[in-house]
Amino acid sequence: MSNQELRLQKYLARCGIASRRSCEKLITEGRISVNDKITTKMGTKVDPENDVVKFDGEVIKPTNENITLMLNKPAGYVSTMNDPQGRPCVADLIPVDEYPSLFPVGRLDRLTRGMLIFTTDGQLGQDLLHPKNEVGKKYEAVIDGELTSSSEAYKKLTEGVEILGGKTSPSKLKILEHFGFDKYLEFENEFFKNCATKNDSSALPKEKDLIDKKFSRVEIEIHEGKNRQVRRMFEAVGFNVLLLKRISIGNLKLDNLECGKWAKLKDSDIELMKE
Repeated sequence: MSNQELRLQKYLARCGIASRRSCEKLITEGRISVNDKITTKMGTKVDPENDVVKFDGEVIKPTNENITLMLNKPAGYVSTMNDPQGRPCVADLIPVDEYPSLFPVGRLDRLTRGMLIFTTDGQLGQDLLHPKNEVGKKYEAVIDGELTSSSEAYKKLTEGVEILGGKTSPSKLKILEHFGFDKYLEFENEFFKNCATKNDSSALPKEKDLIDKKFSRVEIEIHEGKNRQVRRMFEAVGFNVLLLKRISIGNLKLDNLECGKWAKLKDSDIELMKE
């Protein structure tokens, strides 16, 4: 070994395979070999100049230029690069042939729309996801019921609410408007217009159960990334999230990027996410 040796998971991240944490999982799954020997041991070190590292049998090397994309994910797509169940996945929407090392930074659940970042830069993925960096993620949600700033539910959401056996960090919450069923239908129709499959809206409550309800459109910003966190937070205080869209990460906004389209990010865009 030379004095340039690196931990295997760090080397994999530099190759753009995934974040370091995800690379550790690949190692334990036996998908990585060093000099044609499968290694599942954490802490393995490699010499980038002399060792041959393979991922699923293919030689990998650090990329000279990292690529980062922003996708406006439609509803109906799962946030994985392939899906054993054959469901539409986000890899269908981005240029994986041109940039085969792209991976999603975090996830949006299948029925959530909006900003999803892909990169070949494992360190960037780690920086955006690590809780200590407190990268803000802002969502727009349509919920059933009238949420007011004077309510106990509002207080709990902003101060922290118990979900998944733990209390969330304080969030920023802004109430945008209240409206009735007719306007809700307008939001729903727009939300699902680029959906992967036409029947995805069937996952929502039936219209007959919504017709007499009032609705609220809100913005909420969180710094964590627990599974289905925004939905679970509202459920914990008595509201159901019907439509959910991520509109920004850090200070980078989705803006006018068309649903289902992607855009290559500049260095200045990447810095906005870290602010």
